[in-house]
Amino acid sequence: MIRFSLFIAAMFLSHAMAHADTLTVAVAANVQYAFDDLQAAFKKESGHDLKPVFNSSGKFFSQIANGAPFDVFLSADMEYPEKLYKEGHAIAPPKVYAHGALVLWTVKDLDLDRWQTVLAGPGVNKIAVANPKTAPYGREAMKALASLQLEQAVKHKLVFGESIAQTNQYIHSGAVEAGFTAKSVVVSPEMKGQGKWIELPKDVYQPIAQGIVILKHGQKNNSMLAQQFHDFVLSKSARAILERYGYILP
Repeated sequence: MIRFSLFIAAMFLSHAMAHADTLTVAVAANVQYAFDDLQAAFKKESGHDLKPVFNSSGKFFSQIANGAPFDVFLSADMEYPEKLYKEGHAIAPPKVYAHGALVLWTVKDLDLDRWQTVLAGPGVNKIAVANPKTAPYGREAMKALASLQLEQAVKHKLVFGESIAQTNQYIHSGAVEAGFTAKSVVVSPEMKGQGKWIELPKDVYQPIAQGIVILKHGQKNNSMLAQQFHDFVLSKSARAILERYGYILP
């Protein structure tokens, strides 16, 4: 009877340890394609699993601020993780792991060499942009349109996705003629060669500094593994993966 009880206790302990060895990571939607490779490399290096959840950074900010049980946050900007740190939801200030580049992508037969004229012209009825209120890439896309004095010309054509992921669906399905997204999407193995794209000039928007933070939940429940993943994202091997997906390294 005692042996059986010890066996049951060991089973519960083993289950708890296995559960504790899996990090739940809030991942900005623009990192979704690169994350598959990051996850595989981290598993190979550490032996530990990651459970990613993808969404816009603004939505993650609200969820984390309201107690969502994420361990680490890979944001699409620095603003949201900095706010989380200042409000006591993260254990240290965020660190920049990459700078994201903005592109215009289409699966239609559009002349992207003249993309500004084309977007403003009658041949384009719908342009996808991630919601600038919650998605940093959408925010920078709107800044680019304003900088190029295109905002008023295309304002009535804009279709807003909840995140870059939904924006990509609009573009890839052909529901819109074109849209603004992250370079990491169009160079990914899944999307490479599908349609065509052009990178926006760096002087019309701010290349997007993306930050990583360990959250209080991660510190409380699995601090060593959270720190290990944090350090991995800033490591040489992770940087090589991010660079392959079109990110500019800090």
